[in-house]
Amino acid sequence: MKKTMIAVVMTGAVLGAAVAPVLAAEFRLPAFETVKLPNGLTVYLMERHEVPLISVRAVVKAGAVNDAAQPGLSNLTGDALLLGTRARNKKAIDEAFDFRGARLAGGAGAESSTVQANFARKDAAALLPLFAEIVQQPSFDDAELAKLRERKVIGLKQAKEAPRNVVGTYYRAMLFGNAPYGIPASGTVGSVSALKQADVQRYYGQFYRPDNAAIVVVGDFQKDEMRRQIESLFGAWKATGPAPQQQDNGKVQADKARVWLVNKPDAIETTFLIGGAGIARNDADYVPLQVLNTILGGRFTSWLNDELRVNSGLTYGASSQFSVLSQTGTFAISSFTASVKTGDALALAHKTYQRLWDKGIDKATLDSAKAYVKGQFPPRYETGEQLAGLLGDMYASDVGREQIDNFTRDVDSLTPERAKALVNKHFPRNNLQTVLIGKAADIRDVAKKYGDVTELEIGTDGFQPVAK
Repeated sequence: MKKTMIAVVMTGAVLGAAVAPVLAAEFRLPAFETVKLPNGLTVYLMERHEVPLISVRAVVKAGAVNDAAQPGLSNLTGDALLLGTRARNKKAIDEAFDFRGARLAGGAGAESSTVQANFARKDAAALLPLFAEIVQQPSFDDAELAKLRERKVIGLKQAKEAPRNVVGTYYRAMLFGNAPYGIPASGTVGSVSALKQADVQRYYGQFYRPDNAAIVVVGDFQKDEMRRQIESLFGAWKATGPAPQQQDNGKVQADKARVWLVNKPDAIETTFLIGGAGIARNDADYVPLQVLNTILGGRFTSWLNDELRVNSGLTYGASSQFSVLSQTGTFAISSFTASVKTGDALALAHKTYQRLWDKGIDKATLDSAKAYVKGQFPPRYETGEQLAGLLGDMYASDVGREQIDNFTRDVDSLTPERAKALVNKHFPRNNLQTVLIGKAADIRDVAKKYGDVTELEIGTDGFQPVAK
């Protein structure tokens, strides 16, 4: 996750540095229709006739938070949907999509699972029924499932070789403890190795049901006709047993400053995250906080990147991010540095972060960030696939369209005074939580400066401290 975060920040920053910010037109979410079928299935239909393409996705409100004692089960189930149906094996499905130049993908995250397809309008008659079959009639072929499980176990073993792949997982485990939000989405080597076909079938039957799902269709179609097709293809999908109940997925634990020191004996650098509680995806301050975070660590010219990379040369990249969930979220400053420079990098990261309170954000800096964000936001929702992803996210996280439609207003109305209030409200200042992954013998004394230290071994399976 860390590697992806830095790549996004750096890519967007380079683009932002290459051209001067331009005034962006007001952005509003295109019109769409929401339909509720008798079986409880939610359907979103958005016509877009610019190109002859259709993007469709099924979104199920089930993810790692529902894995309980079997971490990785939602992830395995989400990917296993593509292994074949009762009528077609994996090879037949792959060939049907590949032959038409279409794309099919699936997977699961912390709170939702998705199956998505993108294809030409002319292929809708062939591929839309196949998509419906994949969602509703997976076979979970045992032989294919075994191969998928083995690939995931190998990936989990390899992931810890690169700390930036797993630092975010340790961070969430630290912040949420044993609460559902602390469950690693990909599972652990032990938990995934133990998963069986019966576990996947049970999980699918419990959570993949029409009253816990949405179908999103965006693209070149006629709304009335597409609604009839979706009703025909998904109307007979039935739910059995009681519907999943909403659960409390946990709150960030930050009653005191803590440090998790994850020992990687062969490390020559330290990867770190510093932060605490953040916001939920549907928080009313979501948009203005994107502007403020841009200043701190959301672009190449951010304070953090300037200080830790450009001015001091302590790292090749530094960033910050609000990672949002449906009920809450986290905030983190992230970077990495040579082991011998860990103390300097952490001290400078803390000093730079403290600027939010010591100096605040002046109007010129705020105006620059506002222009940058307004230039970056609309291109994220240009294609049918992007818009389908947004609608799916809105469904999974209970986000109203007003957050999107009021984007320009919320950015433009941000003043230095309002920025100060938002900093005080949402950026964690006290009892900061820190994850360090590196050679413990080299950085143990540094770690003690930032809170109560708990040491873990990166070679131990899982992401929680081992009980003694």
